[in-house]
Amino acid sequence: MKSIIRLFACLLTLLLHQQVHAANERPNLVFIIADDLTFRDIGCYGGQAHTPHIDRLATEGMKFTRCFQAAPMCSPTRHNIYTGLYPVKSGAYPNHTFAKAGTESIAHYLKPLGYRVALSGKTHIGPRNVFPFEYSSEKNNPDMERVTQLFADCGESDAPFCLFACSNEPHSPWNKGDASRYPLEKIKLPPYIADTPVVRENFSRYLAEITYYDDQVGDILALLDKYELSENTLVMVVSEQGNSFPFAKWTCYGHGLQSAMIVRWPGKVKPGTSTDAMVEYVDVTPTFLEAAGAAPAPVLDGESFIPVLTGKADRHKEFAYGIMTTRGIINGSDAFGIRTVRGEQYRLIWNLHHKTKFTNACTKADYFQSMIAAAAAGDTKARELVDKYHHRPELELYDCDADPLEMTNLAAEPQYAKVVGRLKGKLEQWMEAQRDRGVETELDALARQGRYRGMTHEEAVEAWRSKKASAGKKKQARGKKKAS
Repeated sequence: MKSIIRLFACLLTLLLHQQVHAANERPNLVFIIADDLTFRDIGCYGGQAHTPHIDRLATEGMKFTRCFQAAPMCSPTRHNIYTGLYPVKSGAYPNHTFAKAGTESIAHYLKPLGYRVALSGKTHIGPRNVFPFEYSSEKNNPDMERVTQLFADCGESDAPFCLFACSNEPHSPWNKGDASRYPLEKIKLPPYIADTPVVRENFSRYLAEITYYDDQVGDILALLDKYELSENTLVMVVSEQGNSFPFAKWTCYGHGLQSAMIVRWPGKVKPGTSTDAMVEYVDVTPTFLEAAGAAPAPVLDGESFIPVLTGKADRHKEFAYGIMTTRGIINGSDAFGIRTVRGEQYRLIWNLHHKTKFTNACTKADYFQSMIAAAAAGDTKARELVDKYHHRPELELYDCDADPLEMTNLAAEPQYAKVVGRLKGKLEQWMEAQRDRGVETELDALARQGRYRGMTHEEAVEAWRSKKASAGKKKQARGKKKAS
């Protein structure tokens, strides 16, 4: 009997040892995200911003050239990453939004595996019961003291962790970093932005803040080294949606939906490699789950791209999808919905409200107003760009190989009719699968904003109209006071 007990004890000890060993083999996960950063402005993506830490990380890992997100705004993007669901399915599709009741996030999936799951910095997600992270923040940026404590605690206990380090940079106002590094006369502006002194001054400060973000990336990588965690940590760095200049954030062009993505995972990812495999932010959660040894939940829209990371595959998806909703955003058109699909070569954009003037916070900004002034003064290019930004055709088609900046719309050309038809069919299939009713979904967007949570569609619309009317009266009063 005693020998049986001893045998049982030995087997139990062996099992516990194997479980502890397995837990120690699970990689730590670190996801570092910028805020309003066009991927092309990063050094290793050919940009003029000074980004030595991100550039070095690219030499130590894999650089993705076709990473896309599902919405060109902060709140739906972050819900998309953490839930592994596309925006309409989760309910988080306008800005300042929240997920549907019962939605689960990566925290729900990783915690049962023994992970500590933390988010430090910008949040813009809700409700908290859908996202049960360990929260910390320092002026809407990662709290490096709390990040240090997390690394120290986990390094000592061998508990695996998943950290989302969420920067607020380079979100406007651009007031961080050293703008003197970027002299106005040396800045190269993208051809889809008119060249004015105000644009140049803003762009200089924007580039400086990218460098500030790069410093944050460097600080976190240095902490991983300090606590000897780098060798067992998968690090993923992304740029988020594009900047808030025209044709980027708030749009479904590539400047608004394409992101940088660099992944370092020692022993798994070959250093200094690059891939054209098409991935989406919705794939991050299932990828992290597979890395942690768990099977991704069937409810997820995303798909793990571990085979791409480990060199077992060079393709992942055929199509990437996107959605934009203006209802409820600052200075947004009352309703201007956009849907898009990007294939291997072409991007199709469907402007659901193409007869409406397209507006957002960008069109009130001083740099856009300077473009309007330049147009009024006779600048032909400025006039063309301002008109193109405000007024969209129903369909836009771009050859992303021949025209990577998406400047020439091919949708009306007869020879591209089949391409338009094929991509529109794919887009409609995706919308149907997501229960996206297009125009109707756009009109329902207010009820999906946090400020109107718990209201019916009708109540949300009434509250929104009252708020707009009140703002209009205040504006009139200020105008009268100024005139007197």
